[in-house]
Amino acid sequence: MEMVLTPLEKAAILVEALPYIRKFSGQTVVIKYGGRAMLSEELKQGVIADCIILKLVGIHPVIVHGGGTAIEQMLKRLGKDWQFVRGQRVTDEETMEVVEMVLSGRVNKEIVSLINRLGGRGIGLSGKDANLIEARKQALPADQGAEPVDLGFVGEITRVNPEIIETVRGEGYIPVVAPIGVGKDGETYNINADYVAGEIAAALKANKLVLLTDVEGILEDRHDPESLISVIRTGDVPDYIERGIIAGGMIPKVECCVRALNQGVGRTHIIDGRILHSILLEVFTDKGVGTMVVD
Repeated sequence: MEMVLTPLEKAAILVEALPYIRKFSGQTVVIKYGGRAMLSEELKQGVIADCIILKLVGIHPVIVHGGGTAIEQMLKRLGKDWQFVRGQRVTDEETMEVVEMVLSGRVNKEIVSLINRLGGRGIGLSGKDANLIEARKQALPADQGAEPVDLGFVGEITRVNPEIIETVRGEGYIPVVAPIGVGKDGETYNINADYVAGEIAAALKANKLVLLTDVEGILEDRHDPESLISVIRTGDVPDYIERGIIAGGMIPKVECCVRALNQGVGRTHIIDGRILHSILLEVFTDKGVGTMVVD
């Protein structure tokens, strides 16, 4: 989905943005970058340009990225199969090596390189750097009488130590974080990037958490893009899940938003990353381009 703006519309957005720039100057915005916005060259440049603009006007973006497509491409190249159980990739030791190589190496450095090429100052981090993301093995309990599932090196976050992000942020860099965690004995864990973004946002007391997705947001009718729900309150989430309005892969995203809000994040947004410059439209306009989850 592409939104083409005329020069007059772009100028109008800039004028509308001025009070937001004043309001959010000095604040932190954590952006979970994934989905189609990582595959389209135009959208890649749009996301990174948005982050650079935020930094230039005094707002501190922190990027947490996924990379599932790149991981699967590498696993195919190596002739290695994989499987998902209840939405989680089973990650044995060999697969974990590939995941870390792709996320911390290829994907992370490609994003950093693009930031630098477009005029920003990017710096890549893994959750292992300075023990940024401490984790433990994720337990997937038995489901409806089935045996518990061993997901291998899939982790859940136990602690975020944000000092390294605060340091590089203060020096003018845009931090780019790969969702890899470290266990108490040095184990490496693959962690869902949405949850990493939410926990980092909470640790930084971010003003905003923005999750880029491949859908318009949360829809009252999933078959009708015009039924977008602009604002959802945390107290209404259980009812929306029970009614099936929040379902499938949207459930963990919303749960991530609720948890972040409960830990002090100002606002959380699930937005359509297929729209060019969706981040700027969300931060600097009243309309927004997705669903905002608030207390």
